[in-house]
Amino acid sequence: MSTTDNAARIRCENDVSLSEAILRRPEVLKLREQLESQEKKHKGPGVRRRLLSTSVRLSRSMSRPLHDMADHCKERLGIASPFELYVYPSPSFNAACFKPEDGQVYMMFSSSLLEAFSENELLFVVGHELGHHVYRHHEIPIGYILGGDARPSPSLALELFTWSRYAEVSADRAGAFCAEDLPSVARALFKLASGLTDDRVVQFNLEEFLSQVDAMLAFGEQPGQGAPIQDWFLTHPFSPLRVKALTVFDQSELIRAGGMSRSQLEESVRKTMGVMEPDYLKGKTEPARVMRNLFIAGAVSIANAFEGISDQEKAALSEFFEDGFSIEKLDPDQLLALLPQRLDSAVEKTSMSQRMQVMRDICVVARAETPVSDIEQNLLDDMADRLEMPADFVTQCLSAPIELD
Repeated sequence: MSTTDNAARIRCENDVSLSEAILRRPEVLKLREQLESQEKKHKGPGVRRRLLSTSVRLSRSMSRPLHDMADHCKERLGIASPFELYVYPSPSFNAACFKPEDGQVYMMFSSSLLEAFSENELLFVVGHELGHHVYRHHEIPIGYILGGDARPSPSLALELFTWSRYAEVSADRAGAFCAEDLPSVARALFKLASGLTDDRVVQFNLEEFLSQVDAMLAFGEQPGQGAPIQDWFLTHPFSPLRVKALTVFDQSELIRAGGMSRSQLEESVRKTMGVMEPDYLKGKTEPARVMRNLFIAGAVSIANAFEGISDQEKAALSEFFEDGFSIEKLDPDQLLALLPQRLDSAVEKTSMSQRMQVMRDICVVARAETPVSDIEQNLLDDMADRLEMPADFVTQCLSAPIELD
């Protein structure tokens, strides 16, 4: 088997299917055509020029170890493109791989990440970033779609959020495939999530880190320490979920002979990541019913809060429900009166993670028409406060990071 086949072989199936579906959507096709046209007409400073003006290029003589790591990952993933490496000063752990320019791949790392991560941890980070490149994730302009003036439909927004999480799973697999050291991979994700690097303060324990995910999957409990809970509902998967997905990947036939089958692997990943999706709209359990009632009251109240329910907001609401559901039959004033009761019921009968799931979806409706008015923002904040959520959760949902990391 060629090294080129390795990358395709380990890519997450949901990443493949969702990206293909998104790239077929007319609005995405149109936007990509517009962006390509703009790039041809307005040839401004390129990626390399911007990097040279804001960061330090690391030549092979300046950082042979990092170049050797990149060479190793390129070979493992079957990448032929030349690359350049850059570092910029920052106390935050961060890395990025930019959309190729003239066939050249550019990777950038924060100074703190290069200093704090071990060789195998860095191999994972480099492999992860090259995974985004080899899987051509940059073909979906998620930042332009979610951050542009013309807001996408809620169905596209939710599809993009879902795809981006599976894209991270694929990139994580590429990184783990390059590092070939699951404990180091998990430790890298722990460092990225917590910011902790000093073993004198906290000693990382893989089993305890994973038990956090098992508890969430079994009981729907909120995540504990290790990463901000609100990050769980944005574009990137909550770090313990990523480690869980990589653990089953490491146990699969893609890595070891006689391991779990590909179908079992992908089903396990879907189950793990599925806790982030809005399946409560069709669920028949008591928590699902409470979540559904809260969503209807909250979303309609938000849509009606400023100058009534607009056509865009009606369209946004309709995309959450099955065909035949009539929004016109809903009474906004009555639902607003019921909202406090439904908020209290949610606190009593659902977990924090479930309540955050509903609030994230209500924020999707709020973003259907921009800018979000002060009245809508205040109502969202009041709802989040009554649901006992972190003070900045709504703000993060309304202005979530919308690029792959």
